[in-house]
Amino acid sequence: MNNLFFPVILAGGKGERFWPLSRQDRPKQFLCLDGSSRSLLQATADRLLNLGGGWADLWVITSSPIAQGVREQLPELPETNLLIESQGRDTAAAVAWTSLEIKKRYGEDAIIGFFPADHWIADQEVFAHTLDAAIQLASSKDAIVTLGIKPTFPSTGYGYIEQGEKIGSFNDLPAYHVNRFTEKPNRETAETFLSTGSFSWNSGMFVFRAGVVLEELHAHAPEIIEPLEKQGSDVYPQLPKKSIDYALMEKTSLAYVLPVAFGWDDLGDWNAIARLLKQENNPNIELATHVGLDTQGAIIYASNPDDVVVTIGLQDVVIVRDRNVTLIVKAERTQEIKQILKTLQSDPRFTDLL
Repeated sequence: MNNLFFPVILAGGKGERFWPLSRQDRPKQFLCLDGSSRSLLQATADRLLNLGGGWADLWVITSSPIAQGVREQLPELPETNLLIESQGRDTAAAVAWTSLEIKKRYGEDAIIGFFPADHWIADQEVFAHTLDAAIQLASSKDAIVTLGIKPTFPSTGYGYIEQGEKIGSFNDLPAYHVNRFTEKPNRETAETFLSTGSFSWNSGMFVFRAGVVLEELHAHAPEIIEPLEKQGSDVYPQLPKKSIDYALMEKTSLAYVLPVAFGWDDLGDWNAIARLLKQENNPNIELATHVGLDTQGAIIYASNPDDVVVTIGLQDVVIVRDRNVTLIVKAERTQEIKQILKTLQSDPRFTDLL
């Protein structure tokens, strides 16, 4: 790996669709969701450290309410490599601020990679091979490289990237200019995308040189980069709240995509657990002591091993028991957990449930 490569973990999200297991003091990236003993944040750090760099090269950007939790989960991370947002302003501000700080320390040719803290990746070796290709591409030309995941089904929950002209191969992986980014499509559109073979899922992972991304932010998102350059992080709460996709990737002409397949899931809601842990000989996903009768397609979780969940005649439901809350929801409606959280937030009786 290039010794000027600095991976950055984006660790500011809440993961509300994993409530009640995910709470304000314990966001999704602090959870162990794949049956291992490592949290999603720790697994992401492990994966990036395995690329050959050490703790001195790894950076994390997070929000102030969970910064101490990050320190506890990653005790070897240098304090100077932990950026703490006074207020979450989405990924464009996070990318801008971190890129500025890395450029100040290491120069504009430093290669930076951004990686969400809450993704699951199956094949670490293929992931490392892919990152090496992305670094080669970002080193060789002015490029903002995104990792595109080869779709395995017509998902309506992911954004898509359409590949354009092939520009060459890096580490034996073909690279393409990005034609366009498309937000979450309907089912028919997603099926059309898959049939063309020229679309990837947008993984939210990016690699670029510091100077390249900062110059493009000046061109397309001056309202974010200029205040940070002039006033530093003190201006953070006043920055517009925009995703890096909307603020930059949909506008830049320097976007390139590497379509890859290393086994990936963004763990967007409880149904992701079924994709990870489904077993042929069990009709349910059981992360709890479960006694069931005529129950199938259920995801059952209990944080207390002494709790017993008993079900009769249920199908395609999610049942989660954590501390003082029990959630029961149809599997097809887990995206609506965020809506029920708004109801809880508006009622002072339920503040300890958030």
